Amino acid sequence: MAHQPIKLTKVDREILNSYITMIQGLAFYLGNGYEMVLHSLESFEHSVICIINGEHTGRKVGAPITDLALNMLDEISKGQEDYITYFSKNRKGEPLKSTTIAIRGDKGRIVGLFCINFYMNTPIHDILQTMLPVSAPPMNTPKENFAENSDELIETALEAVKNEIYADQSISASNKNKHIVYQLDERGIFNIKDAVVKVANLLGISKNTVYMHIRNKAKK
Repeated sequence: MAHQPIKLTKVDREILNSYITMIQGLAFYLGNGYEMVLHSLESFEHSVICIINGEHTGRKVGAPITDLALNMLDEISKGQEDYITYFSKNRKGEPLKSTTIAIRGDKGRIVGLFCINFYMNTPIHDILQTMLPVSAPPMNTPKENFAENSDELIETALEAVKNEIYADQSISASNKNKHIVYQLDERGIFNIKDAVVKVANLLGISKNTVYMHIRNKAKK
């Protein structure tokens, strides 16, 4: 099936543009070995609307879609998945590991493509550098809780905050629970359904007391 450029709606353009920040963040996270390309299917002649690390293929914003990308679009349209991974080469014949992901817009149409090309000649030193902090991590680097369910998330967060508050000698025993609730609120824990009730039960206080502390904190 030969694909033709399509007329994008306002919603289509908003969806495509919403990918730009994600692409920028992903490129920063993965490092210079990864070329990130966002294609709009409104114009095949100038389909690239965002590109990072384009030196690997020599492209800039406004570059045309590639014949291989069009072929991948056909493959995606025929298959059941909205993505495909493959190996290719740039104009210099250097190896790339690539993936093309369809972006669906208004009414489920494919309106764009997000392509990642990993430059396989990237020095291993450069790859390892992206995994190391620029400087020594601060002592108070936060620990992220990868919980399996909301109950575990609440319990883990509460335990961490309790340890912190109980260790703070400047907080009197009568104010410990208040400060625990304050800290949990700062972390957004009470945005989780039924968190107030669960925290109240675990602390051995009433849910009304938890609500009172939350309200008092909001007044400060």
